Amino acid sequence: MKLTHDVFLAQQQKLVMTPELRQAIAILQMSTLELNEHIQQELEENPFLEEKETEETVEDDADRNEGLEEWLEYFNDRDIEYNQREQKEETSFENMITRKPSLYEHLEFQLQLIIKNPDDLIIGEYLIGNIDNNGYLIIDLDEVATRFNTPLKHVEEVLGIVQTFHPHGVGARDLAECLLLQLKYYGKDTPLTQAIVCKHLDDVARGRLSRIAQELDTSIYQVQDICDLIRTLDPRPGLQYSNEDEIKYIIPDVIVQELEGEFIVVVNDSNFPRLSLNHTYQSVLKQPGSFTPDVRKYLEDKMGSAVWLIKSIEQRRMTLYRVARCIVDIQTDFLRRGIQYIKPLNLKQVADIIEVHESTVSRATTNKYIQTPQGLFEFKYFFSSGVQSDTGSAPVSSKSIKYLIEEIINNEDATQPLSDQTIGQLLKQKGIRISRRTVAKYRQELGILSTTARKRYEN
Repeated sequence: MKLTHDVFLAQQQKLVMTPELRQAIAILQMSTLELNEHIQQELEENPFLEEKETEETVEDDADRNEGLEEWLEYFNDRDIEYNQREQKEETSFENMITRKPSLYEHLEFQLQLIIKNPDDLIIGEYLIGNIDNNGYLIIDLDEVATRFNTPLKHVEEVLGIVQTFHPHGVGARDLAECLLLQLKYYGKDTPLTQAIVCKHLDDVARGRLSRIAQELDTSIYQVQDICDLIRTLDPRPGLQYSNEDEIKYIIPDVIVQELEGEFIVVVNDSNFPRLSLNHTYQSVLKQPGSFTPDVRKYLEDKMGSAVWLIKSIEQRRMTLYRVARCIVDIQTDFLRRGIQYIKPLNLKQVADIIEVHESTVSRATTNKYIQTPQGLFEFKYFFSSGVQSDTGSAPVSSKSIKYLIEEIINNEDATQPLSDQTIGQLLKQKGIRISRRTVAKYRQELGILSTTARKRYEN
């Protein structure tokens, strides 16, 4: 076989992901809070960026010109070094807000108040250190006894003290013990209640009250009252002191308001500074022969980065506006009349209308919120699948169907709750044909119990 070497020329098209393009994509995907943090960081690191002032006085221009010679001398005499000016921080009352104690700190505080014996304190601290965020003890007591060379009974006594602490139910080793500790605190730990918690929690969850009553030889009305009580208890008491439960403030990225019968869309960019290029640094860069090649390249890179950042932020604003405007135009009935009038919508529909790629719409709506006359919603709330109606009209959104299912169940006779099959038949009367399985799926997504679990018994 003869081997030959040939040279061929061929043209190819491929997308080159430049640093500028990466920056534009990243900024488009940022929420308002994330973008604000990014801008603040860039203001600190890039000397070519500055906050745009609404009014620039002659005195400001004079200050810039006066500083030009100083900057030229600065770069000639030194290597690149950017010293951020220190600004005196204004008093922030937000900084004075006390931090919520963690679960460990809350339990440790109670431990120090109640237990005085040094040996018990050490064991108590070790037990508290092995309580997870849900409030459950995650270590075996035998292991604790061995570690401290003390009888198991001694460890159990210390744990018993810890289990009296707030939040009620803390220090339990399983769900049943957690619920019993709370029932004991409220004075409701009767023999019947204890039996239901210890042996029939699964039946309680599934609403099998008749089975519980039969096995415990008691009335179904008593069982129903106890089950109602159990459902008021906290299965994860430790989360009361979790940082995840702290209040999170959401700043809308887009605001929609109705004005004279028309919906106005405004991109909320008031929470981060407007940027402009620093005139002093621009003038410095224009001076010929003022810098070494390395210094000039550094400055030009910073200049280019500043220009692209400003351009990317403006591009983000325009894309957000176009996406929000499209959604508002499609969901006008929802904005005026409520959830039952929301329409099916997907990313591709919006992308086709505003003539961008579907991934652009996805990035523009990720982790972003829109304030509307109906409330504050995440952008993705407006995207949902649809079901074709029997009436031949436009498809019905899955969110509208869920709303109808919830309305039907809210108005049912609790002593004779409707089955998923019956709910499906009621929806069919409204022109919506979905299977029993789909009804069950939507009901579960709404957090609504099954027919059996919803049933109430009247004495």
